[in-house]
Amino acid sequence: MKINGNEIRPGNVLEHKGGLWVAVKTSHVKPGKGPAYAQVELKHVTEGTKLNERFRASETVERVRLEQNDYQFLYSEGEMLVFMDMETYEQLEIPRDFIGDRAAFLQDGMQVMVESYEGKPLGVSLPDQVTLEVAEADAVVKGQTAASSYKPAVMENGVRVMVPPFISVGEKIVVDTNELTYVKRAD
Repeated sequence: MKINGNEIRPGNVLEHKGGLWVAVKTSHVKPGKGPAYAQVELKHVTEGTKLNERFRASETVERVRLEQNDYQFLYSEGEMLVFMDMETYEQLEIPRDFIGDRAAFLQDGMQVMVESYEGKPLGVSLPDQVTLEVAEADAVVKGQTAASSYKPAVMENGVRVMVPPFISVGEKIVVDTNELTYVKRAD
């Protein structure tokens, strides 16, 4: 699908210079002299290299539509993560480093969205928030609670998150998987 250069938004996947690129940041610039343009920071989908490009409003670029399918996380086998398609029940193996640090948030039976292009997986979207149990947390220092201070805590999956002082070991909390931050106590 062709779109104009000024319609590019962060998250769009574009076919550019013979490869697939994801728009990371966009800013629209209107110089005092000359036509307006969009300054777009692109990241190559598979290689991870970055590129800054200018697209004029009159230019057109090819926006790629990705297939989005619901998958369920089954288990990890060594460095591979195994997912099952919710419609066809086919299994898909993806390397752990493909997801990166966020792979620690995968839980048995978790629903994820796998984006693919021509049958090749390009990205895995985890739920924005997950509920985890606090495995380790520092003790509260007397007098420290007056200011809004946070203390480090280690979740059951080994991820470190800064939590409010009233959170203790064994409590369940909701964690943002994108920012790796504390959201609230679990109900």
